[in-house]
Amino acid sequence: MRGKRFVGLSFQISRDENRIEKQQKAMKTQQNCFKQNICTQTYQKPSKQSILESHREPRENQQTPTQPSFVVVVAIDFGTTSSGYAYAFTKEPECIHTMRRWEGGDPGVSNQKTPTTILLTPDRKFHSFGYAARDFYHDLDPQESKQWLYLEKFKMKLHTTANLSIDTELLAANGKRVKALDIFAYALAFFREQALKELSDQTGGDFDNNDVRWVITVPAIWKMPAKQFMREAAYKSGLVSRENPEQLIISLEPEAASIYCRKLRLHQMVDLNAQKSTQNGVSPTENVGTQMAQGKEHVRRNRQSRTFLVENVIGELWAELQEGDRYVVVDCGGGTVDLTVHQIRLPEGHLKELYKASGGPYGSIGIDYEFEKLLCRIFGQDFVDQFKLKRPAAWVDLMIAFESRKRAAAPERTNPLNINLPFSFIDYYKKFRGHSVEHALRKSNVDFVKWSSQGMLRMSPDAMNSLFKPTIDHIIQHLKELFSKPEVSHIKFLFLVGGFAESPLLQAAVQDMLQGRSRIIIPHDVGLTILKGAVLFGLDPSVIKVRRSPLTYGVGVLNRFVEGKHPPEKLLVKDGTRWCTDVFDTFICADQSVALGEAVKRSYTPAKPSQQVIVIHVYCAEREGVAFISEPGVRKCGTLKLDVSGTESSAPRREIQTLLQFGDTEIRAMALDVSTGRSVRASIDFLSH
Repeated sequence: MRGKRFVGLSFQISRDENRIEKQQKAMKTQQNCFKQNICTQTYQKPSKQSILESHREPRENQQTPTQPSFVVVVAIDFGTTSSGYAYAFTKEPECIHTMRRWEGGDPGVSNQKTPTTILLTPDRKFHSFGYAARDFYHDLDPQESKQWLYLEKFKMKLHTTANLSIDTELLAANGKRVKALDIFAYALAFFREQALKELSDQTGGDFDNNDVRWVITVPAIWKMPAKQFMREAAYKSGLVSRENPEQLIISLEPEAASIYCRKLRLHQMVDLNAQKSTQNGVSPTENVGTQMAQGKEHVRRNRQSRTFLVENVIGELWAELQEGDRYVVVDCGGGTVDLTVHQIRLPEGHLKELYKASGGPYGSIGIDYEFEKLLCRIFGQDFVDQFKLKRPAAWVDLMIAFESRKRAAAPERTNPLNINLPFSFIDYYKKFRGHSVEHALRKSNVDFVKWSSQGMLRMSPDAMNSLFKPTIDHIIQHLKELFSKPEVSHIKFLFLVGGFAESPLLQAAVQDMLQGRSRIIIPHDVGLTILKGAVLFGLDPSVIKVRRSPLTYGVGVLNRFVEGKHPPEKLLVKDGTRWCTDVFDTFICADQSVALGEAVKRSYTPAKPSQQVIVIHVYCAEREGVAFISEPGVRKCGTLKLDVSGTESSAPRREIQTLLQFGDTEIRAMALDVSTGRSVRASIDFLSH
């Protein structure tokens, strides 16, 4: 597929041209906020925080302008453990191309994507990413490697950091700190370079980045600061510019999986419920394993072309769904597990989110942490900490060896699993403790791990399975809680996606929990489901019509004090008028349905005619029914900034109409100076504290 690929296949283009043009016009990423009939409700006095007047307006649906056209959509699945990209030309939306085969790889581990590992030189310049970074780091002299900065599994920092900011730092393997924003920007710049080079090869000339719509996937449970952080990294990397923000779309991972699963054909998935009974003496998990292996072989055979054809029509499974049917997508990744509940809306097949995204840090790296805890029990926490610091490349080797054996864990397995210990581990332990690794194993109280004379840890199947138990227990407990919600009743399908979904232990646990209440569906190319769905989302971002707000958002304002309603301690008398302070002006409530394009309107008036910037604190809470910003659980989470410079007016009272859009994957703000009719630069910042 070399040459001018995106203008080829003329018979297919002519057939689909009209449909594609209509689809592109339907794509909605930015709002034209001010061509609407806007009615005014109640007047509210200024907030103590912003010292400006606020007018509350109802939520409304906004019509969106025609979307800028792009030649190609490129999606980057930035995962905790592995990452990759895929793309589709807008003239051929049925053809999703996955990235070139990565150099390197591990025995028994698919390399459809590359490890999320990055290496910086001793002077903190970008060196390499993925297998190239890991292999180069591995080959460094042990003393030399201490000077290089090697990072892996760093994506989780964005989820676990309470006060995430652009100054948040990451810890490299050698113990040195580096700015997280730099690392994420380096990684995105790497994917930008790789994708543009491949697109240039495809089209026979230098491919212009302005012709690309970029999509970055993030967990649905991520808070707004983490999403904004990814956007800031994209700006810094040169992926997109601040002047053209709509060129980048943030895609929620389970949403992307949901979009792709709509296209699944029967031969592209495994239905676990069809494997409930033993057939010809073969156990259910063996049946599933065989089907998954066949699916992987099918994907492997087609890997050379790296092109997946997506049917225009919906898959047979989807055809079973009727108006109002519900299903759950469980995205099991390396760092997090994300659960999204969707409802089908016919005839267009659009999706409605029924319950706010939920989940937690229950990804497959939890098993790695359990293995590390096991090593600490056997060899001592002090030794493991020192070994990771003094022999960082050897630690990477050990975790690679564990990864391949981890994937062999299964409920029916009876033979032990052997994990190679690097020579430097054995050697360093003897120097550190004065006795052998074998001696440590004999003296420890861990009787299910033995020492093999071939230099391996020999783990019983039960021992390996026990490493999975805490993580899987978290997932099952969360599923139970989710299925107990009224909104999550009568679920027809449960789609199990993400790399961790390949685990037979996880599959068996989910089957046991559901007891046949919902059909469990696993796509064959489970590790690429989100990536390919993200491409489809970039082609048509309007496919998710209704989302649920994860939090309650609002600002603090002053309201007229009402005796008997407002607490006496909130009373403020100003110019003879009695005001109630700290009132929470709710924009949107937690778990509230928000349609795509639906917006909340407020009007603000600068306190002084000369005021250049209006800054309003934004507050949030995880619950509904918030009355005051001072209540427990309410916190300041960001700032709404309105730059009114350059819109000076002779009008005695300047009204700045502000629209806040909550129905997309990010919160957007737009504003207009009513007296002049000029647009006002508006932004919401969740990273400044």
